Amino acid sequence: MFKPVPVKKNFNREKIIHIIGAPMDLGAGRRGVDMGPSAIRIAGIGDRLRELGHRVIDEGDISIKTQEEQKIRDPRMKYLPEITRAVTVLCNKVSGIMEDGRFPLVLGGDHSIAVGTISGIALYARKRKKRIGVLWIDAHGDFNTPASSPSGNIHGMPLAVCSGFGPEPLLAVGGKFRKVDPRNVAIVGLRDLDKQERKNKQPDTESHEYPPT
Repeated sequence: MFKPVPVKKNFNREKIIHIIGAPMDLGAGRRGVDMGPSAIRIAGIGDRLRELGHRVIDEGDISIKTQEEQKIRDPRMKYLPEITRAVTVLCNKVSGIMEDGRFPLVLGGDHSIAVGTISGIALYARKRKKRIGVLWIDAHGDFNTPASSPSGNIHGMPLAVCSGFGPEPLLAVGGKFRKVDPRNVAIVGLRDLDKQERKNKQPDTESHEYPPT
């Protein structure tokens, strides 16, 4: 017989939520996703969170150079230096907010920013000898590497990077350790996955192909 689950008394307790904007489109093939943070703010995310009883602190946006301000140094890893700098700043912000016992909410549109978000959470967890899992909601796996990507867009690499595959500068964001075990990653809504992406997601565990945690 079905038994209702009792609701915890502190279920709706107030959280202090820090909003961080990451207005970047360097990793994507199309322009415009850098407007994501502004669009979400204009839609009223701060007010909606306050209506739910939370305290909201808007940290503003991370400063990120546009495509016009720089050149592509390596077509296999487009805009890698600036993306690395930006996600490192984001990683440190996320980790610091969590250290203060608060909740970081990152706004953006370029999937590359996930390297900073996940690395920040992983850094916080690692200090407490804990591991993390990732629920990735996307039609694409984002498990490409510079060697397998047909476009060189880092937008399609963040989940691989966080799992220990990809450019060394990005792997080192938040520290030189694998941020999440690929076996602890669940992709929801997946439609397209390249052959090499599938191999990266499910390497031979018996041969220990995973990078060390």
